[in-house]
Amino acid sequence: MLSRRNLLGAAAATAAVSTAAVSKVALAALPEPVLQTSPDTMPPLQPPNGRPYNPVVTLNGWTLPWRMNNGVKEFHLVAEPVVREMTPGFQAHLWGYNGQSPGPTIEVVEGDRVRIFVTNKLPEVTTIHWHGQRLPNGMDGVTGLTQPAIPPGKTFVYEFVARRPGTFMYHPHADEMVQMAMGMMGLWITHPKGRHPLIAEVDRDFCFLLNAYDIEPGSATPRVMTMLDFNLWSWNSRIFPGIDPLAVRHNDRVRIRVGNLTMTNHPMHLHGHEFTVTGTDGGPVPRSARWPEVTTDIAVGQMRQFEFLADEEGDWAFHCHKSHHTMNAMGHDVPTMIGVDHSGVARQVTQLIPDYMVMGERGMKDMTEMEMPLPDNTAAMMTGTGPFGAVGMGGMFSVLKVRRGQRPGDYTDPGWFQHPPGTVAHEFAGPLATPAQAPAASGGTSMPPAAVPARPVEVQVRKPAGGHAH
Repeated sequence: MLSRRNLLGAAAATAAVSTAAVSKVALAALPEPVLQTSPDTMPPLQPPNGRPYNPVVTLNGWTLPWRMNNGVKEFHLVAEPVVREMTPGFQAHLWGYNGQSPGPTIEVVEGDRVRIFVTNKLPEVTTIHWHGQRLPNGMDGVTGLTQPAIPPGKTFVYEFVARRPGTFMYHPHADEMVQMAMGMMGLWITHPKGRHPLIAEVDRDFCFLLNAYDIEPGSATPRVMTMLDFNLWSWNSRIFPGIDPLAVRHNDRVRIRVGNLTMTNHPMHLHGHEFTVTGTDGGPVPRSARWPEVTTDIAVGQMRQFEFLADEEGDWAFHCHKSHHTMNAMGHDVPTMIGVDHSGVARQVTQLIPDYMVMGERGMKDMTEMEMPLPDNTAAMMTGTGPFGAVGMGGMFSVLKVRRGQRPGDYTDPGWFQHPPGTVAHEFAGPLATPAQAPAASGGTSMPPAAVPARPVEVQVRKPAGGHAH
């Protein structure tokens, strides 16, 4: 739900403000903060004033409106606790901006003079660092180094010129470990002021941030001390199947901008198409330095912008290629039970715990078919149902949907792809021909092995518990 609200009242104009060159007239009336609570992907915000540009679509997010004030583009961000639906049936208590985490995308044009009012409604001090921007040192947003912290209940103002086009991010540089673990971040897009030799015009321009949380089953608040063992890997604080598809028209030129503010790298992989990395947070990539890829790795604190021609119809998977990042509510201390027959133990356990279910003796895919009781407010580990059954994915996963009938500017889900006859993998029921055999092996080891057993040994015992320490 998009609405306007006045958070500050008459006293806000006298709240603490940084020493930017802002006139008293400008401070007399702050722009009203805009609130967004819907987790759906909002349509692109066509610029109502200022210089024109082709807007982006923030996946499961939105673009922050602005007002023009004597040639300056003014925005209002409110840092505050928020409730974010990460997937239907599971909500997280996070910190964010203007009702959501991540905060709204800020879109400007190269050369715009920008003024951002930041109101702190958190229980502690904060700032905003404009990640990747060229700006005056005092506007860089590092607590204690370039500015005083913004106290709770106060409003500071940042003002600078958007000097170069590209994809950037914003996040706190105050109690950063806690505030970013709680979801405080957002995207900043600076569009070129005219035709740019290294920035192509595209038909669809998507953007989102990679983030991660450690929220125990049945709870709602992230554990902020976690360094690597996160159990929820998300795009814009959404996890599959709560992540919207990327709906495009056949033969559209598509750009996807991805920023990484997690604690590890993410190899982003697109099925069915090749793409070219055309930009980083340092700017456009020279054409001589580009090459085709199907996977690009995005390190911590980096942004990657890649482009492709959507010339293959279908429902194409798009995901992080770290397999643990495409699951939800993961436990890291679960023993491997593959091949272990524990049916006798299971019968004894069910006498004490009737709802006990055997897991993992044939792998984890069975869990996509189970209906296990879960604690309240817990995301299922692997979920989402496609036209052929359970997808068996979660976390950082979505679908690129390419359709001939998708109208320009239409980002709604077109439904499942109707495959032409004979183009879907199916069971083969006929006799199998004898496979061609290679000639007798002529290779060998590079050197004789030492201490070879007199006869082969087959291990019959499996130890499901324990770890490297045992």
